[in-house]
Amino acid sequence: MKIFTPSYQNLKPLGRTQLLNETLWMAYSGSGAAFTFTGKHCSVTIAGDSTAADAAATDNQVRLAIEVNGQRVVEELIDAPKKTYTVFEADSAQPVEVRIIKLSESAMSTCAIKQIAVDTEDRIYPAADKPHRIEIVGDSITCGYGTDDLDGEHHFVTGTEDTTKAYAYKTAQALNADYSLVSLSGYGIISGYTATAEEKVDQILPRYYDKLGFSYGNYLGMKPQEIDWRFDFTPELIIINLGTNDDSYCLDHADRQLDYRQNYTAFLKKVRSHNPDAKILCVLGMMGDRLYPAVEAAAADYTAQTGDSNIACMPFPVQLAEDGYAADWHPSIVTHDKAAARLTAFVKELMRW
Repeated sequence: MKIFTPSYQNLKPLGRTQLLNETLWMAYSGSGAAFTFTGKHCSVTIAGDSTAADAAATDNQVRLAIEVNGQRVVEELIDAPKKTYTVFEADSAQPVEVRIIKLSESAMSTCAIKQIAVDTEDRIYPAADKPHRIEIVGDSITCGYGTDDLDGEHHFVTGTEDTTKAYAYKTAQALNADYSLVSLSGYGIISGYTATAEEKVDQILPRYYDKLGFSYGNYLGMKPQEIDWRFDFTPELIIINLGTNDDSYCLDHADRQLDYRQNYTAFLKKVRSHNPDAKILCVLGMMGDRLYPAVEAAAADYTAQTGDSNIACMPFPVQLAEDGYAADWHPSIVTHDKAAARLTAFVKELMRW
């Protein structure tokens, strides 16, 4: 048996990851790693963060999946500082691809790949790159909030969150694209979700766009918002889906909508500063489309102010009651599937893929 510690020489990162003390730290939804080998056995050891062994944090522990040759073989909450999973066993050596995917979002908890044990005569290799690269910036919809709890009356727990069942991940799969998701539930451009129409300035996603992530917990004494993102993943397309939470604050107030529009334009400039060549696509509407005209106006303002026309907009249809709801009235898997199909078709035409 050969033991491998994570490195970018033997693992392909999925989304934003960080090597820390010989582990690969994962924060945002969908982050993880993929590798290949030819052998008879594979086990993966995962390290939990400060929430893992906290008896009071069971609703917030990392939900993790491990796939082998496209089949999910592990789906668990990380409820201990260290957990080891045997993911592959065979009598003779076989070619294997393993994908480790963080299903739940970064705010509640993070985790890390600690080591990989493989029975092989060779070594493990990073999985092959896909033909395209996209980044999706969003909120709970992108995170896959409640996808596994189809009761709108129920509330959030990480155990029912699966970003691989949400529109963003499904669009990346349909486009055969490597992805990076930057998403936080409840976050917006100028305000997080509010039930009182009072501004929640502590839940602003642009603040963390250039960070590894954001979390209330810590791993090895560090939080992902303390780590600057290195922007070594170069997307051809960046999709921004922010405004659903801002709408709870903006409502029909013209001054607040203008504030959203102006700050959206400022965020576009920040995104462009880190991604000079990417097409930017602004979308909104799955849980309400009141702010979509402000999104279009912000994109137009951006082009007018910068001369950069490498940007487009697309509305999503508002979710339908007959398609069902997930927890806290979030989109159901049916709605996510419809959104992914619409977005995939739009991107194929936009990007000529």
